[in-house]
Amino acid sequence: MDARRAAELTARNSYGRLVAYLTAQIRDVMAAEDALGDAFLTALKTWTESGVPKNPEAWLLVSARHRLIDAARRIKVQDKILSTFKWKELESYTEPYLEWVNFPDDRLKLLFVCAHPAIKPAIHTPLMLQTVLGLNAAQIASAFLVAPTTMSQRLVRAKAKIRDAGIAFELPEAKELPSRLAAVLEAIYAAYTNAWETVEGGDLRHRGLAEESIWLARLCVQLMPQEPEARGLLALMLYCESRRNARRTADGSYIPLLQQDTRLWSQPMIDEAEHELAQAATFKQLGRFQLEAAIQSVHTQRAVTQQVNWNALALLYEGLVQLSPTLGALVNQAAAIAEAKGLDQGLIKLNDLPAEAVKNYQPYWALKAHLLKQLGDQLNAQQAYIRAIGLTEDAAIREFLLHQSRPLSE
Repeated sequence: MDARRAAELTARNSYGRLVAYLTAQIRDVMAAEDALGDAFLTALKTWTESGVPKNPEAWLLVSARHRLIDAARRIKVQDKILSTFKWKELESYTEPYLEWVNFPDDRLKLLFVCAHPAIKPAIHTPLMLQTVLGLNAAQIASAFLVAPTTMSQRLVRAKAKIRDAGIAFELPEAKELPSRLAAVLEAIYAAYTNAWETVEGGDLRHRGLAEESIWLARLCVQLMPQEPEARGLLALMLYCESRRNARRTADGSYIPLLQQDTRLWSQPMIDEAEHELAQAATFKQLGRFQLEAAIQSVHTQRAVTQQVNWNALALLYEGLVQLSPTLGALVNQAAAIAEAKGLDQGLIKLNDLPAEAVKNYQPYWALKAHLLKQLGDQLNAQQAYIRAIGLTEDAAIREFLLHQSRPLSE
């Protein structure tokens, strides 16, 4: 494997783990990120010349530690920094030693640190997405509908807060965990959604982020087995992940959910999701993630009945928008109503949404185009398709929408 590819894979698979571990040692997220960034730059040069080490993670960890120590020497706080490294002796070890080096995974700890009450709640999820899950400021800014520079400034201030306030780098006490859990779950789901929406023919980097999100959700369930929303989120992601192999054709063409071959769905993942959702229901504390998982559960029944229970979906979406009235939930509710109660009812629901909120929301225009086309309003359907196509970044979905709109122009 060439040096660049090895560095990319290590960054995708281990960036959050390395940042979390280094931050646990020095309690400074920015310094840990800077040191790790320098280590990756050095790796590109060194690995190209002398080959990729057998344990790239350990190599990067040692390299980053060297940079932190050098920085400490420059600012004359050597003893403070050096004393924080319990693996000081690692500096002198050679590569054969590094082959078997393993280090603790502190990502879950860092997630809960990012949700500390001293940090503004609005920045909890973005901070986790960047420091632990490796999304860049532009990706996060896009998800939160702010300018990248604005998001970058907020993230820098939050990291400085962690450093300057001396926030303890440890899991909070059990009584404090529930108040921070919601932000942690939101970040994990946002990372999974990013991987899910940007998948282009099964890019391994995106799949890695999806798997990492599911792994973190499993940790949350292990840490807090009595929290139904943690189980609900795990179930939701497992339902979605079970359909990964059915989302695209062999040549990468997009396949809508209702046209997917259910034989390609992963039944073991569906079974695990059903188990987690059932366990969550025993606590009788309904939440957003449980409802979203229940919606996906209804869709999986098509593998058995060959039909979709649209009435059940419409009811579940009604409950979801009461708890979490996101634009995505409202548009999906309109789709379910159109199928359960009639196309015109779904269109009325869509038309009730605020124009300013939906003007750049692609799923809204794609659904509107579909409903208008089915209702025979060709002119407005075509205009809606043009809007949806213009807002689509995924080439496969754009091609799908173009195919759907062609009959309107013939």
